This record gives sequence, C-alpha cells and structure tokens, in this order.
Amino acid sequence: MQLVIIESPFAGDVEKNLEYARFAMRDSLMRGESPYASHLLYTQEGVLNDDDPDERTHGIQAGLAWGNVADLVAVYADLGISPGMQLGIDTHEAAGRKVEIRYIL
Repeated sequence: MQLVIIESPFAGDVEKNLEYARFAMRDSLMRGESPYASHLLYTQEGVLNDDDPDERTHGIQAGLAWGNVADLVAVYADLGISPGMQLGIDTHEAAGRKVEIRYIL
C-alpha cells in the first residue's frame, strides 16, 4: 500500500476546504492508498492555531517532514492551488518526490 501525502487547500473557506480534504482522503483510500493529510490533523481544536503565523509555519513544516516516508504526493486541485499547497509541491519536487495532480469533482 502506497503512503500518500494529501495536498489540498485549508485557508480561506475553511469549512468548504475541510469537506474537500475529506473527499480527497476518501478518494485516496478508494485507490488502495494510505493517505495522510496533516492539515486535517494539525488544525483540529487544541492542536495548532492556524491563525497564529508561528503555529501555522510549524504545522506546515511538520507536515512536510512526512515526505521523507511518503511514496507519493497527491495534489487535489479542484479548488485551485493555494500558496501553502504550492510550497508543498515545490518542497516535494525539490526532494525528488513523485507529485501527482488529481481532480475528483
């Protein structure tokens, strides 16, 4: 089973973006993959505050660190590519990781 990092938007319309991230997780699972979406985990109440720039940066860096064990980075782009997603794409590509653009809507 491939370990897959999910890149999808978070900031902005958070409620809509969280719903979309759950769709992305399901899509990945239905492909037989083992997905990981740090923005679904780290932004939960009591974990990190995405409105605090230091905590947001820490969360992004912690999520990117998972790239060291991932087989693939799946970028779910139906809602566009946010600056945070682009940072992830650039970081993973620079490290030589496979990045795949996906659409599910």
